[in-house]
Amino acid sequence: MDKYFLICALVIAVVGAAHDVREARIPNWLTYRGLIAAFAVRVVLLGWPGLRSGLVGMLVAGGVFYLLFLIGGMGGGDVKLMAVVAAWGGGAQAVPILITAAIAGGILAVAYMTVGKRVRQTLLNTLELIRHHMLSGLRPHARLNVRQPSTTRVPYGVAIAMATLYCAGNAFWRR
Repeated sequence: MDKYFLICALVIAVVGAAHDVREARIPNWLTYRGLIAAFAVRVVLLGWPGLRSGLVGMLVAGGVFYLLFLIGGMGGGDVKLMAVVAAWGGGAQAVPILITAAIAGGILAVAYMTVGKRVRQTLLNTLELIRHHMLSGLRPHARLNVRQPSTTRVPYGVAIAMATLYCAGNAFWRR
């Protein structure tokens, strides 16, 4: 049953990624309705254990992304999209989706950095962010965060969609 839930997660992730690329935002109607649908379908088909698994997935993956949001490294739409995808995937898929999204996001970031010819500046900014968070904890950097208009933003919805595709494909190939 979980592999079919991953297909639902993939549909939501792809729609979110398309919006992220076109509009630089992920719509609330997609994430909120997707989350309600995930919980409703899980409870109807799997009962309370299914709902619990969806909640665990949402809290684990959404929680990690929420921490990144708090320090200014992630947009709110990305947090909600990851939470929805993990709610559909359940607790067993939360960590694989997170790890795969991190890898895909890293690849996207390197591509953006290279194509935008900002390798040196990005490396200097990374060192500054490390210094800042070592000294200031989880507070956002005043200049280097996604809320600043001058910041180059990676459409992380694409990385989430790539991770979901990988995990869904993996679920179908292994079983």
